[in-house]
Amino acid sequence: MTNVRFGIDIDGTVTCPTSLLPHINDAFKCNLQLEDIKEYDLTKAFEVDQKEFYEWFKSSESVIYATSPIQADAKAVLSAWKEKYELYFISARGENVMDVTLNWFKEQELLYDHIELIGTHNKIETARKHGVHVFFEDKHDNAVEINEELDIPVLLFNTPYNQQPAPKGVIRVNNWIEANNWIEKEFSMAIK
Repeated sequence: MTNVRFGIDIDGTVTCPTSLLPHINDAFKCNLQLEDIKEYDLTKAFEVDQKEFYEWFKSSESVIYATSPIQADAKAVLSAWKEKYELYFISARGENVMDVTLNWFKEQELLYDHIELIGTHNKIETARKHGVHVFFEDKHDNAVEINEELDIPVLLFNTPYNQQPAPKGVIRVNNWIEANNWIEKEFSMAIK
């Protein structure tokens, strides 16, 4: 019996999906709320030049990632899972923020088996390479593509920006407690 391995996105999944908003509101003098974000592309939610936004984000990403709050119950659930499962964090963050990311995990006291910052939203090959059995994601198209390409379940953390229809193998959860309940039900047989 091989160990059950989870592929876990970081931003908007382990961190709160609102993590960026205080930084955006401060930098661009706006008042965005999570409910205002209807698409993953944040520039669709307010008047901003995409190039200007990208340059701001690149110059601010270390501070944003260092100060991102963790989602409610994520630490408790992930800590319990670490006893039973292998936790592989696979993020679209670039290697340039690896030190910030590792430090954040240390500050949050989150244990892991592996962290990979791939610098792209295309996580299929990385998930395949590591042989993950289930994936946790907040970006709708990532969730659908991973599910369809790898034929594994993907737990999609519900947000206003990922409300498009999804196939049966993409399971919506509202929080880490719901994610844990699903995992305990589906994977309890695998670890006995």
